Amino acid sequence: MSTPLRPITLRRLMLISCLLLSSCGWLMPAPQLRGNKVDPESMKELVLGTSTKADVTAVIGSPTARDTFDDNTWLYISEVTQPRIGRVLGELNQNVVVLNFDDKGVLKSIGKLDKDAALPSPMIARTTASPGTEASFLQQLLGNIGRFNPTGAGASSGVGGGAPGSGLSGM
Repeated sequence: MSTPLRPITLRRLMLISCLLLSSCGWLMPAPQLRGNKVDPESMKELVLGTSTKADVTAVIGSPTARDTFDDNTWLYISEVTQPRIGRVLGELNQNVVVLNFDDKGVLKSIGKLDKDAALPSPMIARTTASPGTEASFLQQLLGNIGRFNPTGAGASSGVGGGAPGSGLSGM
């Protein structure tokens, strides 16, 4: 004798839908590391006042960037991103390690910045005008002279425009 099937209750339906929805997370691509992430354990090997630029390069690698106006400031920039809807990269984490050296190339200070220290850079919606793209009122008025065709038929292009059949038609 077969047992009758129990009707699916609302609670079970919600549980099943939540499980199915949460299992879609494995379809997302893995987060990607961009830049030069500095290992905190490696940073402990650097000693202020004694480590040189060569020591820093040997321990944590070459910098991501150097300060534009001061060659004695090295920046190690890293961020963790993950693609989101529409292939737009979402920034999950950002870190910047700033190393300052004195004039002799000896490590003077170590600084750390994170995403909270970043300044927002707003987008400006203006456009740059390019000369010659906008005609003045007089240019618009006079520029249409000769272009009007009252019959709507194909008129001669003005280049060698002779009568049809005369052999002087335009190209």
